[in-house]
Amino acid sequence: MSRIPSSDGPAPADRAARPLVVAALSGGVDSATAAAVLVEQGHQVVGMTMRLYDARGTAASAGGRCCGPRDVEDARAVCAHLGIPHYVVDLAAEFGAAVVDDFVEAYLAGETPNPCVKCNQHIKFTPLLARARAIGADLLVTGHYAQIVARGAGHELRRGRDAGKDQSYFLFSMPAAELAAVRFPLGGMTKDEVRGHAQRLGLPNADKPESQEICFVPDGDYAGFVSAHALRRGRSLPGPGAIVDDSGAVVGHHDGVHRFTLGQHRGLGNLATRDRRYVTAIDPARAEVRVGPRAAAARTELALRDLRWLSPPRARLSAAVQVRHRGAPIAAEICIEPGRAVVQLAEPTVAAPGQAAVIYDGDRVLAGGWIAR
Repeated sequence: MSRIPSSDGPAPADRAARPLVVAALSGGVDSATAAAVLVEQGHQVVGMTMRLYDARGTAASAGGRCCGPRDVEDARAVCAHLGIPHYVVDLAAEFGAAVVDDFVEAYLAGETPNPCVKCNQHIKFTPLLARARAIGADLLVTGHYAQIVARGAGHELRRGRDAGKDQSYFLFSMPAAELAAVRFPLGGMTKDEVRGHAQRLGLPNADKPESQEICFVPDGDYAGFVSAHALRRGRSLPGPGAIVDDSGAVVGHHDGVHRFTLGQHRGLGNLATRDRRYVTAIDPARAEVRVGPRAAAARTELALRDLRWLSPPRARLSAAVQVRHRGAPIAAEICIEPGRAVVQLAEPTVAAPGQAAVIYDGDRVLAGGWIAR
C-alpha cells in the first residue's frame, strides 16, 4: 500500500502554519481514519496511542482488542503509512485506578458500571490533552462518532450523524472546558463512509473488525474478571446467597451478587418457577438477589449522583434521558437538588444503579450522571 502522498493538502508552508494536532490512535479503523482525514487536509499530525492495560498473555493480546499489543503495532503501522510521528503513552496506572478498580468495586457493591464513560472522563481527554499540550499541540482528535459544535463563545456536544454508531452517550463526562480543544472528524460520517475513506486512503487496518467487548475483559466474563482482580487486590468476594421472588420466597441460590445486574434474565440457574424471571433488585448486604417479572425491574423515578454539565446548569428542566447506550431517550422532568438530580420519566424503564444517565435536548448533550441505588 502506498502512503498518502506529500503533495496532498496545502503547500508545506501552509501546512507549517496550521496548528499541531495530536490524534489519539487505538489501533482501530475509526481513529486511524480520523488521523488520516486530518493529514489529507494538510494538518501537522502526531499520533499517540495510550497503553492502558497490560494484556500480555491474555485473549486481549490478539488482534482487534483495544489495549492489546497488536493494537499498538497497528497504530504504529498507520502512522508509518501516513508519514507522521507515533508515540505510546503509558497510562496504565491511571487507567487501573480510575477505570478497572472502579469497575470491580461497582460489581462488588451490586451495581453495573460503565467503564467506557469512566475512561473518557478520567483518561482519554484530560491526561492525553496534557501530553498533547506538552509537545505544543493545540487540538486533540479522536475517532468518536459525535460532534462538537461552536456556538457563540462556547461549544456543544451533539450526537453523531450515524444513529447506529453515535457515541455521545459515553462522552457526557468529559470536562466542558475541554470541548474547544477536541475534534471528532467522524461525527458527520456513517460507518460505511469511514470504511470507504480508510480503503481509499489505503490504511493498513482499513478492514480490521470492531471489538464489541470491554477492552480489559475481552472474553466477556465480567464475573470471572471481577473475582480474579478482587482476589489479586486482597479483597474478599461476596459470598453465596439466596435468589428470592417478590414475596421473599427462596426460588434459587447464587455464588455472589457480583454475577448479576438489574434486568438480567440469563444465567439465573434453575429457579423454582416456570415463568421467565428478571433480576429486579440486588442487596449486597444480605447477599440477596430478587427476581420477578420484567415490569418489576422498571421504574419511572431515578436519582443521579455526580451530575456533570456540558451546558449551563439549571435548577429544573424538561429534557430527554437516555439510560443505556442503545436505549431510546425518554421524556423526563429533572429537578436538581443538593448533591443529586431527581428524574421523573414519562415511561418506565430498567435503569441499573451505577449506569450512566445522559440528558439530551434534541441531539445536544446537556448533562449526565450516575444512577444511584
